[in-house]
Amino acid sequence: MIIGYAISILLLLGMSGFFSGSETALTAASRARMHQLEKDGDKRAATVNRLISNRENLIGAILLGNNLVNILASVLATSLFTALFGQGGLALVMATGVMTILVLVFAEVLPKTYAISRPDTMAMSVARPISALVLAVSWIVVLIQFVVSVTLRVLGLGTPAEAVSAEQEIRGAIDLHASEGGVGAEDRLRLVGALDLKELTVEDVMIHRKNIKMLNADLEPRQLIMKAMASPHTRLPLYRGEKEEIVGILHAKDLLRAALPLGGDLSSLNLEDLLRKPWFVPETTPVQDQLDAFLQKRSHFALVVDEYGELQGLITLEDILEEIVGHIHDEHDVAVQGVRPQPNGSVNVDGWVPIRDLNRATGWNLPDEEAVTVAGLVIHEAQTIPEPGQSFVFHGYRFNVLRRQRNQVTGLNISEAETS
Repeated sequence: MIIGYAISILLLLGMSGFFSGSETALTAASRARMHQLEKDGDKRAATVNRLISNRENLIGAILLGNNLVNILASVLATSLFTALFGQGGLALVMATGVMTILVLVFAEVLPKTYAISRPDTMAMSVARPISALVLAVSWIVVLIQFVVSVTLRVLGLGTPAEAVSAEQEIRGAIDLHASEGGVGAEDRLRLVGALDLKELTVEDVMIHRKNIKMLNADLEPRQLIMKAMASPHTRLPLYRGEKEEIVGILHAKDLLRAALPLGGDLSSLNLEDLLRKPWFVPETTPVQDQLDAFLQKRSHFALVVDEYGELQGLITLEDILEEIVGHIHDEHDVAVQGVRPQPNGSVNVDGWVPIRDLNRATGWNLPDEEAVTVAGLVIHEAQTIPEPGQSFVFHGYRFNVLRRQRNQVTGLNISEAETS
């Protein structure tokens, strides 16, 4: 009888360890990897996905099985030690102490440690037997869940759990792996940049109107060609009279295609035939929508206007892609415009530089919720238009105002603030 008790207790402890390890493996398994394996035809992964899609039933069934075998093992242990030491407190103390150690080590710590080190593999191994258990005790689990739900409502604790969006989960995973060194800084910027597109508007990423390279449509054809060839851009807005009056977009290829057959005589060049109709978009357009519009219209260039129709800037497909992959340089580009690192570690920045561009160029983390440009951030934080020579410390950085033109801050020197 004593040997029978001992064998039964060991078998029950083994079952308890199986339940504990299965719970850990199934809750820690990567849903993304299971989803991909299921798409590849892995039936075990499909079973895992079915189980974790209803976590309440899964956890309820495992806890039910685990508690049953633990309680039964404890009862048998009490009977065993009573048979060995007789009735009395010693048998209860021995049974409690021995079972506590055995359950803690062999039914909890050991199987959970093993499961957490290889959750995906173990989850697929235990999926079928656990699936059978869930099916067998589903009616009991439903009854238990009903009792628990009623009890929580009676106690006033039956509030729904806060839902976590898929985007928040992805962001959290990226930041976690980046902090652990599993994802590089550049990869993190690209991944987060793709998620950020939905939160940005065209105003956040456009090239400001002061930095748009335009051509006067009234220039002589030869002079116009020379200026177009000297520009690093292939698409150039043309204005007539005021720079706000955009009459069309000149593509360098269209210009060269029309000029080459004329040889040196450009007098017959008809500029009006070459101009493309400008595309105006509101500055409040979400960047994601603008990207979709670019792809749909097969156009890479749009002019940005405010609610009054005034020109504010321009946006290109490249500007949007740079929000994901960082600055795209070619042989005609210069390094990040308006950002000039200094030997002492500080950075001279033109006021119009977008905060996001400065952060990417320096690895800083200046906030861009309240302002788009660096000058806008300083004015927002200082609550005034500062004078040259003034210095401010915001968000862990020192901003020294270098230049101001009328009511615009045009130049700053920024460095990390010294901490005492």
